[in-house]
Amino acid sequence: MKVLVYGSGVIGCYLAHVLCTAGNDVTLLARGQWKEQLQQNGLRIRHHLQRKTTLDHPRVIGGIEEDDAYDAVFAVMPYNKMRAILEPLAAVRSPIVVLVGNNMSPALMRREILDRSMCEKQVLFGFQATAGKRDHAKGMLVCERAGVGGMDIGCLHGEADASTKSKLTALFGKTSYRLHWQSDMEAYLICHLAAVLPICYLAYACNGDLTGSTGKQRRLMRMASREAYAMLKAQGIPILPAGDDQYYAPGIKGTIMRFLYFGMAKWKTAGDLIACEHCRNAFEEMEMLDEEFEKVLARRPELPMPKWRELKAQMPSWDAIRKQYARGSMK
Repeated sequence: MKVLVYGSGVIGCYLAHVLCTAGNDVTLLARGQWKEQLQQNGLRIRHHLQRKTTLDHPRVIGGIEEDDAYDAVFAVMPYNKMRAILEPLAAVRSPIVVLVGNNMSPALMRREILDRSMCEKQVLFGFQATAGKRDHAKGMLVCERAGVGGMDIGCLHGEADASTKSKLTALFGKTSYRLHWQSDMEAYLICHLAAVLPICYLAYACNGDLTGSTGKQRRLMRMASREAYAMLKAQGIPILPAGDDQYYAPGIKGTIMRFLYFGMAKWKTAGDLIACEHCRNAFEEMEMLDEEFEKVLARRPELPMPKWRELKAQMPSWDAIRKQYARGSMK
């Protein structure tokens, strides 16, 4: 099938790799120097944990071409840049558009695409847990992932229809990559920030390097997420994926999360690829997500969030982080 991946960061490129492996006709939209490297050298990915390098040759373009039509489009952009591509996504000829990544305005984005589209479209939302960085010097990506990976995906609210599920599942053929269907992606995307933002706060508090964190800080990070999940429950927001809040509570899942946080702090490469690299390079996205999540927390001001506030107070102000990032001091 013919697929467009709009966006060529780590997540988009790994998704393009899987779609190529499944035998699809894949087009990857990229810009600037990275586009030139992809056109010249192909899509090279170093899979860090798996200790292997892959090479694929998707078609690489710099913009939507009017005559092209696709069976599906995956838009993989940072939240602060997604609004800018809604118009071309509406214009592209495809019955399915999946917006992949952090998103605190899914309803507005869905409506904007549908209002502008000249053909019937299904707009879905997805999240792929892949991390890493570009290595421009070597013309490749370094990818951090567990197993083959997969995507949490679904409609804004309610279940996707059987036909849409079948079409998207077929894109991944016989690969081990799996689509995990969620019943309410708006709730899912809100819940995701309860886990992600405390990591972001601590990364900035430690000057972009989690190896400088203490055990007390990492415990505070887990407690902050626990408070946020409790706040979301109090607002009637379903916890998705189901049971994710248990990773921040006593028990087996909580133990797993403690070991993960310890690993991110002990091994700099792991911490960088999983979290810190994104905090450094997607600074604008993290600030915007933080602002939007604060609006969610403000719905129940009577519920205390002492651990969340204590952790957040340890990071510099967003103004200070902007200046630091602009100087290039967060390496």
